[in-house]
Order: sequence, then C-alpha cells, then structure tokens
Amino acid sequence: MSNILIINGAKKFAHSNGQLNDTLTEVADGFLRDAGHNVKVSRADADYDIKAEVEKFQWADVIIWQMPGWWMGAPWTVKKYMDDVFTEGHSTLYASDGRTRSDASKKYGSGGLMQGTRYMLSLTWNAPMEAFTDEEQFFHGVGVDGVYLPFHKANQFLGMESLPTFIANDVIKMPDVPRYIAEYRKHLSEIFA
Repeated sequence: MSNILIINGAKKFAHSNGQLNDTLTEVADGFLRDAGHNVKVSRADADYDIKAEVEKFQWADVIIWQMPGWWMGAPWTVKKYMDDVFTEGHSTLYASDGRTRSDASKKYGSGGLMQGTRYMLSLTWNAPMEAFTDEEQFFHGVGVDGVYLPFHKANQFLGMESLPTFIANDVIKMPDVPRYIAEYRKHLSEIFA
C-alpha cells in the first residue's frame, strides 16, 4: 500500500473545460483506492495552503501530475503550484542544489531529500503521438518525456524518480474518452496493482 498524491492541473482553455483531466483524476483516485492505496488530491488552480501541500509531498510515496499540454508544457497554474510548493519545501523537500565549495565531487541537482519517492506524468494532448515520436513531425522525435524534460528535472531535483508517463492523444480532434479511461486504468494497473 502506498500514499499517493494526485495533483490535478485541469484548466479551462478556450473550448475545453478541463473535464478530461478531472475525469482522469477521478479514475486514478478510484482505481488506486480500490487497490488499497491511500490517496489525496490537490488542485493546482485552487486556493491551497502551501505548507499543507509541502506536507502532502512529504507524506506521499508517489506524486501523479495530471494535466493538459498547454503551449508545449505544463499549464501556468501547475508551474505556479510547483514554484510555490518546491520553494516552500527548501530544507524539507531538498537541502540545496547538492554542491558544496569543499567537495567538487558533489553534482548539481543532488541535494534532493525525497529519495525513494516516485512521480508520474499523466497528460492530455490534442497532438497525435506521431507528433512526439516521428523525427519528421513537430517535436522531431524527442518523445513525450523529451518535451517535458524541464518538468522531469524539477521533480528529480527533489530526489524523486520517474514512473512511465501516460498520455491521451488527439483529445480534441478525435476524442475517445472511454478508450482513454481504459488505457489509463491499464497503465495504472501495470504500475500500482
């Protein structure tokens, strides 16, 4: 049994009300509770207590970031949440950048205090998967995790390790919510069951 924090980054954008990210948050919450895990959910666009959010990170064995792709990355509300919580977490989530003046062998990014904690990205994009994987398309074959490299590095700065990313594609052009739910439940079962 694990303690799992789901951060819902759903956000209204033009013709989207963030419903798919709300739905996938509910799917994960229900699936994980049914599998015997302890689950807490936070909303990145809510009026949250920053210290309480830091405590949730300390409590969690796994963090799930549920969010839409916005202008090639995380929505600003998710980035603001991360900035607020990670900054407040200095000395509890991370000690420093890891380096010291007296020991040149220490590497930048090695000062995280959350070793043993894992995190997972669960993403919704209108882009098809080929936009990420095909070298001739928009992201030149870097893959989903390549597009999210800075986001991954921010989590890894705290000492966390990544779990396989989930992505629902073509969510506006070719929506198939029942398929996304089934694929997400399968992804969760492979990692948490």
